[in-house]
Amino acid sequence: MIGADGVNSAVRRLAFDGQAARDLGQYLYRWVAPRVDAGPVWSVQLGRGRHFLTIPISAEQTYCYYNDGPAATFTEPAATRLKALDHDDSTLHSGTNQEVVLDSWSRGRVLLIGDAAHATSPNMAQGAAMALEDAVVLASSLATTDSVVDALRAYEARRRPRTDWVLSQTTAGTRPPGSRRCCATWCCAASASRCSGRTTARCSPSPDAARCP
Repeated sequence: MIGADGVNSAVRRLAFDGQAARDLGQYLYRWVAPRVDAGPVWSVQLGRGRHFLTIPISAEQTYCYYNDGPAATFTEPAATRLKALDHDDSTLHSGTNQEVVLDSWSRGRVLLIGDAAHATSPNMAQGAAMALEDAVVLASSLATTDSVVDALRAYEARRRPRTDWVLSQTTAGTRPPGSRRCCATWCCAASASRCSGRTTARCSPSPDAARCP
């Protein structure tokens, strides 16, 4: 049996001693808003335990992601987009931010994959990619191993380093290294400083960015 039933997996609850997802103390909001600029880049504003992400998804619409953490003040256009939710929340999806960390993904011939096995905070945007990789590696393991139980163990041995790395990145902090190429707006919203602005080359932190966790 393969449990690919998400972060609140019924298979995990029934076959893995009721192990539940871990609450990360954040509440997430995701919605689609009208485009406010024509730039083909994503942007993110970062603060202490809180960030606001936008990704253009068409010529008219932008995907917005916001996690509700400790108090912080966002600059435009995030502030306007948050206020707009008071008037139109028809595309809003919300819920708690959770992760799943298990000692083992299999019990005999029962296996968990995807978010059922290793859900993380979405700030690395790797959830769908991890599930697809799981499927490819699982198919390979089953095709090349005679025993199902051995195949499931081999699958986990191959996937653990990758999913553990993604988990470590989601918990390592919220700001990207200054040397990493990106298209982002990076500011320390927990301080009174203004954002450093958008760049399409290298991230350029504001002078107070070092204070961010």
